[in-house]
Amino acid sequence: MTIINECFTVNTKGNTDIVDITPMIKNVVYNHSLQNAVVYVYAQGSTVSITNIEFEPGLLVDLPQALERIAPSDKFYHHDEMWHDGNGYAHVRAAIVGNSLHIPLIEGVLQLGQWQQVVLLDFDNKARARKVNVQILY
Repeated sequence: MTIINECFTVNTKGNTDIVDITPMIKNVVYNHSLQNAVVYVYAQGSTVSITNIEFEPGLLVDLPQALERIAPSDKFYHHDEMWHDGNGYAHVRAAIVGNSLHIPLIEGVLQLGQWQQVVLLDFDNKARARKVNVQILY
């Protein structure tokens, strides 16, 4: 088995910023002209997540609203008492959503649905530069 490791950086606004990283992932994967592989996408950090959604205006409102109901930003978190950084909710949201995703590459095509994009969600309470690792196993 051969493993390719690449990474790129995504600058975010924080506060549940949602960034479509599908084009960046495709760029990394398709530059290698592979036919069949497993593509693993991983975001470094404890207040950032990787998932897939239909990247459209309605969901860009719906998803943050749903996460606000699950882990409200204006509630008490013990993490904030420890570090005084006010981002306890961001850690909880990231833990729920997760920070990685697998995508099959079959016959040279990433197996994403027509309305499925890979997104990075930055839950932190400030802008960040997020490192995304793409690992290709073939």
